[in-house]
This record gives sequence, C-alpha cells and structure tokens, in this order.
Amino acid sequence: MTNPGGTFRHDPNADARLAAIVDSSYDAIVGKTLDSVITDWNHAAERMFGHTAEEAIGRSILMLIPEHMQDEETEIIGRIRKGERIPSFETVRRRKDGSLITVSLTISPIKNNAGEIIGASTIARDISAAKESERRIRLLMREVNHRVKNQFAVILSMIRETSKRSTDPGEFEELIRSRIMALSRSHDLLVTSEWAGASLFDLIQEHLKPFGHEERISLSGPLLTLQSNAVQNLGMAFHELGTNSSKYGALAGEGGRIEITWQVEPGPQAQRRFHLLWHETSGATAVGAEQKTSERKGFGTVVLQRVAPQSLSGSSSLERSPGSVKWTLDAPLEAIVVPQLGAEGDTDFSV
Repeated sequence: MTNPGGTFRHDPNADARLAAIVDSSYDAIVGKTLDSVITDWNHAAERMFGHTAEEAIGRSILMLIPEHMQDEETEIIGRIRKGERIPSFETVRRRKDGSLITVSLTISPIKNNAGEIIGASTIARDISAAKESERRIRLLMREVNHRVKNQFAVILSMIRETSKRSTDPGEFEELIRSRIMALSRSHDLLVTSEWAGASLFDLIQEHLKPFGHEERISLSGPLLTLQSNAVQNLGMAFHELGTNSSKYGALAGEGGRIEITWQVEPGPQAQRRFHLLWHETSGATAVGAEQKTSERKGFGTVVLQRVAPQSLSGSSSLERSPGSVKWTLDAPLEAIVVPQLGAEGDTDFSV
C-alpha cells in the first residue's frame, strides 16, 4: 500500500484479512508441501471432505485421491516444482466416509519471501450438482432423440396407411394434418412432465377437446399416470375415436353421448390388468351416417384393432352397431402405467 508521498507502507491487518477470506470461502482451500503433506485446511474443506483441520493437517493429500488416480498427484507436484499454475480441471476426490465427489481444482505454487517454491495451494469446488444436471440433460436428449425417431416412424406409417384409404389429395392432407396434430398434443403432455408420463384423464381431455361437446362426454376411473409409450398409442386411439364420433357418431348430431371408463383388476402387481371401455351412443340424426361408414376399414380401425393393443402387449375389440360404438382395451398394467404408480381408489370425472 502507498501513502500520498508514494512510499510503501505495510498494512498490519492484511494477513488477518487474507486469513479471514480464506477461512470464509465457499470453496475448499488446501495448502500442501512439495511432499504432498497438508499444511492448511479451511472450513469449506472440512464441509466438503468431512475431515476436520486437526485430522487433515500433517497427513498426505493422497488420502483424498482414489487409489487408481494417485498418479495425478505426481504430475501435479512435478508441474508445481516448475513454477506452473495449473488451470481448473475436473476430477474426483474421496470424502472421509469413502464416498466420491466430483470437483473442479485450481492449483498454484506457494513461494516464500525469497521467491522459492515451497508448496502448492489447491482450490476445490464441488461440481457434483452440475455434473448430475449434465447427466440428466444427456439422458433427456437421448430420450428425446429416441422419441423423435419413433414419431418419424409413426408419421411415415400414418402417411402410408392414410394414402391407401384417401379418395383425393384434399382428404389426404386434412387427415394427415389432424393426425400429426394429435401426436403433437401427446408430445406436449410428455414434454410438460419431462417425459415422466401423463395422466390418463388429461390425455383423454386433451384429445377430445378439439371436437367440443364436453357436456356429452363422461370419464370414470382411477387416477393413473401413463408411461410415454401408452401416452402416444392411447392418444392415437382417442383421436381416431373422437374423429369418427364427430363425423358419424355421438358428436355428429343431437342426443349422442360418450362414456369412457377404465379400471385396474386387483391382484399381485406383476399380474394386474388394465381395462378400458369407450362406449358411445348416437342420436337419431347420426345413425344413418354411422351405418353408412361402419364397414369402411380406415386407418383409425387399424390403430384401434392392431396398433394400440399390440404396442401395449394387450388385446382389443371394436363393435359397431346402429347407434352404438364400443371399443375395449385389455392390457397388462405394467405396460400402461409408470412403475410404482397406479390406482388409488375410484374417482369419477365428468366433462
């Protein structure tokens, strides 16, 4: 420090302030000799590694380094002897209880008053949370990549099957657009939950919302959180059922109703079954249109009779009669719900 005249003046409190800064640092700060013996150990080092200063000072820094990584210390000391400051790098250290922690280390030489290197100071920062976050992001990106590829395969199948059954380009475009939008609605539910699943109640509501007439639709069944595969395939089924109903069935005219019920068969977890019933009854104005199209085997029928049940390791039935459509699905519960989540009592919903 200099006074107004420009002469040097030593601040007697500088050492105390520096010691206080080191002691209160959030990062672990450790001093060691060129023989790797610990000489300094702040409170953050105690919190991070579990050893008190009394336990650590005088011991080798190797107590913090896993056996298979101890050559790392030899290289560090070699560079410190040359006067090099080692920039931050990520590595692993061992706590007192034997657990491992991922840290970022910065290591610098310590010199005496004569400028000789007598040791090294290490600043260690716990980056375990950041590394776990990176791991989760990588897992999520892999999951998203898998799901996107799966979506592409589904869309290609939709295009192929829809083109076989479309009478003109305009109809083809309309059907493909609506089906891709339905996939998008399922996708949005999964993204919201970070691919953890979606409520069956929410899934049905989301897919039937575009068709309106909520007052004619009733839902009843236990609370279930669906796996992502079930979200996609049941979402496709509900879209096709809703589309058919809005054109030819219960939602096409006055007086129609849709009842969707589901239940979980009691028993051992691995043997429990999921049962779902879609039952719609049409008003008189819709019966003629429904009868006229009941024999046409479109892509929706393929989804209901083959795609959805097979993808869920189950079986289904589709029954059409004048003024009525019934679709049932039976599948193993483990193919439907997120593991360890299932029915907790019967709760009726109506929309």
